Amino acid sequence: MERSRNYLVLVSIVLVILLVVSIVFFHYKSYLLLSFIVIACSMIPFFVRFEWRDVAGREIVLLAMLAAIAAVGRVPFAGLPSVQPTSFIIIMAGLVFGAESGFIVGAVAAIVSNFFLGQGPWTPWQMYAWGMMGMTAGLLRNAWWMKSIWGKCIFGFVWGYLFGWFMNMWIIVSNVEALSWDFFIGIYVSSIYFDLAHGLSNVFFLCIFGTSWMKILQRVQRKYGLLE
Repeated sequence: MERSRNYLVLVSIVLVILLVVSIVFFHYKSYLLLSFIVIACSMIPFFVRFEWRDVAGREIVLLAMLAAIAAVGRVPFAGLPSVQPTSFIIIMAGLVFGAESGFIVGAVAAIVSNFFLGQGPWTPWQMYAWGMMGMTAGLLRNAWWMKSIWGKCIFGFVWGYLFGWFMNMWIIVSNVEALSWDFFIGIYVSSIYFDLAHGLSNVFFLCIFGTSWMKILQRVQRKYGLLE
């Protein structure tokens, strides 16, 4: 508990310092810097909490394998914008192994896949968006409607749009000097096709592979007592 309190104090101090520096030296660009700070401060507690847990080496290996599969799964589909199995794997990780594991798999998959597809200012946003996708899957895994394949498909479809809407924000905050209602609406309207493609691809993978993946991962979890 004391260590958690010290960590929160440290994060608060660093946040204030970076806030002052960004306002003094970066002017309007501080909005982009502040967005990175907020995202980082939101993600770090998940990683720190995961580090403090008594996690066995084989459990870390399992999560690393899932993150690697999710990351590599993006590469063959790079020519089809927003169509990829990455979100499906992240959702499966959250449903079987819980919210923290889902967040870790999502965040790591984003940064690893971008080593192949290109790192940039969008990477922290992708890490957070995919991490939250895995986390919410874990938080809702015991909901009655998530027990059915249709509930999972609805969840995947909705997150196809939520992911796209969140990623639109990094474009807006990085061009805040041009911000207007026309610019704001134009960004979100132009992403409708890509968000729809993402949502439908999630539904496709969940319908076709959801049941089999769930059985395989649950069997691995029971057999080796992982992340229970």
